[in-house]
Amino acid sequence: MQSLVCTEPGKLQLENRAEPVRKKNEVKIKIKRVGLCGTDFHIYEGLHPFLQYPRVMGHEVSGEVFEIDEGSEFKPGDPVILNPYLPCGTCIACRKEKPNCCVNISVLGVHADGGMCEYLIAPVSAIYSAKGLTLDQCAMVEFLSVGAHGVRRGEVRKNDRVLVVGAGPIGLGAAFFASIAGASVTLLDVSEERVNRAASLVKNSVGVALNELAAEQLKQITDGEFFDVVLDATGNKNAMQKSLHYVAHGGTCVFISVVKDDITFSDPLFHSREMRIIGSRNATRVDFEHVIESIRQDLIPTDQLNTHSATLDQLPELFPHWIESRDSMIKAIVRI
Repeated sequence: MQSLVCTEPGKLQLENRAEPVRKKNEVKIKIKRVGLCGTDFHIYEGLHPFLQYPRVMGHEVSGEVFEIDEGSEFKPGDPVILNPYLPCGTCIACRKEKPNCCVNISVLGVHADGGMCEYLIAPVSAIYSAKGLTLDQCAMVEFLSVGAHGVRRGEVRKNDRVLVVGAGPIGLGAAFFASIAGASVTLLDVSEERVNRAASLVKNSVGVALNELAAEQLKQITDGEFFDVVLDATGNKNAMQKSLHYVAHGGTCVFISVVKDDITFSDPLFHSREMRIIGSRNATRVDFEHVIESIRQDLIPTDQLNTHSATLDQLPELFPHWIESRDSMIKAIVRI
């Protein structure tokens, strides 16, 4: 089968690999769509902290059941969405029903080969029904689920004032679900184009471009109190540290993004505001189901999110150009 492999930072190549063989309690998926996100860009750039090369990228996967055990609730031809976060099922996190931060987690497209190929094997427990969604919509569920999980981790409530730092795809997903939760949303980003576009897509939101006046704007928006919940989706150390300054007294900062660096903060700032600093990693079935149902209810403008597309064999040529122009991209979807 045709597979796209990142052999080392900055190098993608097509390879012909043997089709994977399914075992009992596994499903063989015929891949149809794969979304690209910042994780894939970080892999290509050599910036991902949890990866070894070579690697078949792709964790935002949708497709059709090709082979599965008899008696399963799924049958060949059924459209499905893949949860790429495969837990061990026995560690302390799994026992606490937090498989998204499993001690021994294997993330398809990161720790193990992912979906940039024609067929993929996964546990049956990792697939969800995609009935009622288009294949393109299915490929958006995973990245939206990461944002939805961050909102759930931050316990966003109706009438909360929420700041989303970083208006890329993950930040946009967080903004959608903060708005769905009933919060008023402000988006902050270094790109005026990106933040204004994001704010135009999210109900009850405003966009602020990061400049020398941004802090004063954020203060004015909140009557000088700043934000009940700050959701950082930048993947940038300096931005993450600055996000803590935008948290209201008694508020919460959720780090959805991940960086290789150490993050530091002022202890007086932290203690004086009795601030909660929370990590948010991946997503769970609850988040996937919330996203799927939200798409079914037309709460997410998915038709406006797919800004770029390609076939698998076009990607080695297009990928470097897409990285250079990522400010104009919301979601790129690869058709297989």
